[in-house]
Amino acid sequence: MKIICAGEMLIDFTPQTGSFTYKANPGGAVANVAVSAARNGIDSSFLGLLGNDDFGHMLKDILDENNIKMLVPELTDKAITTLAFVTLYENGERSFTFVRKPGADILLSPEDVKEEDIRSCDILHAGSVSLSDSPSKEAIYKAVKLASSMNKIVSFDVNYRDNIWHSEDRCKTLVYDLLPYIDLLKISDEETFMIGGSEDNIGDFMTSNNIRVVIETLGANGARYFINDNGNILSDTIPGFKVKAVDATGAGDAFWGGFLSKIMMYEPDSAASITEEMVRSALVYGNKSGALCVQKMGGIPAIPCKADIEGSNL
Repeated sequence: MKIICAGEMLIDFTPQTGSFTYKANPGGAVANVAVSAARNGIDSSFLGLLGNDDFGHMLKDILDENNIKMLVPELTDKAITTLAFVTLYENGERSFTFVRKPGADILLSPEDVKEEDIRSCDILHAGSVSLSDSPSKEAIYKAVKLASSMNKIVSFDVNYRDNIWHSEDRCKTLVYDLLPYIDLLKISDEETFMIGGSEDNIGDFMTSNNIRVVIETLGANGARYFINDNGNILSDTIPGFKVKAVDATGAGDAFWGGFLSKIMMYEPDSAASITEEMVRSALVYGNKSGALCVQKMGGIPAIPCKADIEGSNL
């Protein structure tokens, strides 16, 4: 099966030993998922824009090394490759400071979204970061709506970043416009504002927006799934794996990339054909992928491959 990941790829400056000393690592939530899928043997493409600078060429090389097709191969001279400076905390959690005024990722345009590319995929994955500015917002809207109209499976990660959005309400408004087109929605336990502030609202939320699956990530505690089975909401929690976290950067993306990869290994022909058994199995697989990722430093370099996940003793 084939996946297109539409959105941002950037440089994560990860802190090293010493004050304000950083290492440049490839990252970006959507690109991380593309790499995770590729490392799990999925035919993966990236729909996003990179700057025509040293960092952009570095990221292009990363995509090439992972056999990920760039659907916009030309690098732009209109903005530099987007940068993010990571702050790490003792528990392995992190925050970000973005250099993006604008960054190249924002300049993805609707003209870059080709009908023939969307038609060729089985799953389209996107996230909210690209909705925060134009023209990337319009490009993601076009890609998601096209994919839905072609009966592709549409995946979406809320991935709320306060220092990009500065307002939960603004993010919620723009994401809600896309909900009727989304089949698989990923939120974290800190993003329940997206579903009305409480899991008690999840059934009505899914039914009113015709969402097939919602996955709520719970950090080290694993993930909870909600499946809309013709109005009957099936739900359970799949526990995570206890490991020593070094850096959580990219871990949620490694989780989601692992989850989507496992779903694709079952070769569903539509969102409606994704069963509860598939979701449970995919969450175990995704939890392993995320747990392996947090034990290493730095986004894409830490994302495990299929052999790592299947061979893990977790």
